[in-house]
Amino acid sequence: MAPAAMTFASSLSDAQPVPFWLEDPGKPAPLPALTGDEQTDLLVVGGGYSGLWTALLAKERDPLRDVVLIEGREVGWAASGRNGGFCAASLTHGLANGLARWPDDMARLEELGARNLDAIEDAVARHGIDCDFERTGEIDVATEPHQLDELRETHEEAGRLGFGGLELLDRDAVRAEVDSPTFLGGLWDREGVAMLHPAKLAWGLKRVCLGLGVRIYENTRALGLSSAGAGMAVRTSYGRVIARRVALGTNVFPSLVKRIRPYTVPVYDYALMTEPLSPEQRAAIGWRNRQGLGDSANQFHYFRITADDRILWGGYDAIYPFGGKVSAEMDHRPETYLKLAGQFFECFPQLEGLRFTHAWGGAIDTCSRFSAFFGTAHGGRVAYAAGYTGLGVGATRFGADVMLDLLAGERTERTGLEMVRRKPLPFPPEPVAWAGIGITKWSLARADAHGGRRNLWLRTMDRLGLGFDS
Repeated sequence: MAPAAMTFASSLSDAQPVPFWLEDPGKPAPLPALTGDEQTDLLVVGGGYSGLWTALLAKERDPLRDVVLIEGREVGWAASGRNGGFCAASLTHGLANGLARWPDDMARLEELGARNLDAIEDAVARHGIDCDFERTGEIDVATEPHQLDELRETHEEAGRLGFGGLELLDRDAVRAEVDSPTFLGGLWDREGVAMLHPAKLAWGLKRVCLGLGVRIYENTRALGLSSAGAGMAVRTSYGRVIARRVALGTNVFPSLVKRIRPYTVPVYDYALMTEPLSPEQRAAIGWRNRQGLGDSANQFHYFRITADDRILWGGYDAIYPFGGKVSAEMDHRPETYLKLAGQFFECFPQLEGLRFTHAWGGAIDTCSRFSAFFGTAHGGRVAYAAGYTGLGVGATRFGADVMLDLLAGERTERTGLEMVRRKPLPFPPEPVAWAGIGITKWSLARADAHGGRRNLWLRTMDRLGLGFDS
């Protein structure tokens, strides 16, 4: 191993292979599993953000509605407890992606996204959820010259459409915010992103749901879905739930509605967490305004500072397992951790000697348009939302409202959106999916290395509205 690689490896020698967020001492004790049969008005399947928001909003819409939530492991243990803690207003995976797909609806989508983030902030305050919520915004940073042009184009387009809150930063301005020799400029979204502790948000939502009368069963995996008279039955390991309506918040895990499984694939994403920075280390990088950051490459990094002055550094590798199988074996990838460590110290050479305390991964539900899709099954008695592609911390609350609208059979400003009415293109079966995703990843890396120039494959994918992202 080369000397530089040895240095990066040594920074990982004490890193625990567990998500930093889930080790918090405030983690609640698990609730008992379901045994026997239950009956309810609404069954929510999944104890991540999608399911928790659905249960909470259902009770707020109708406090007398009986709601049951089942979770296969513990609330927040999957993507909701192991993400970067970026809570974005965007419902469309960014302005450019939304304009490319739904230009006529974009003003409404931006408005709904902003209202959704405001509602999350209000719920956190109103219910006393201690999740380190900080609405500090996010800076997209350019580390290559062609990325500066892309950021300027986004800023100009946002201005033409009347979308405010974006500030273009030159090299000196962005380095005055966070100092890295790799930063050439940035685009600061001051209002549209909040930082938070993701597991504490999930646990807080669990507490609120219980307080509203939601019955939550953990370690209760949903094994099958079938009709039961005028309602639906969901079979579990030790029992069954009979419900008038069912909302599926299972996201990356195989849907109980089998026909929608081809619309998502699991993509494994990885992150490192440093030890707390010393005052001298903190002064060396600045970061007084505590924004989230992400670089602008196709293979991008996301990074933020925590409440106790650690740095979370994640992204870059997006690993698709052949066959799309979700497996605990994929939760850790030492070769990716080593790569991320090297890239961290390239970004922040002034932090040489800093060590990582945690390293982990997890699966993201990716769809071909990079943002959630919605629908119903079984004559409108079942609703689903999936495909958030990494932006589910905020957008799942919007998705919960959509599912409740669909189950109620209501036409609302949400259900009237083309984004809600139409689905993305599904992924092809294996081995075509594996080959296509592999070619796409190679092409994206090549574009990063060649001034952002997209080859014929990527241009064709763009025309077809297809993509692959984490």
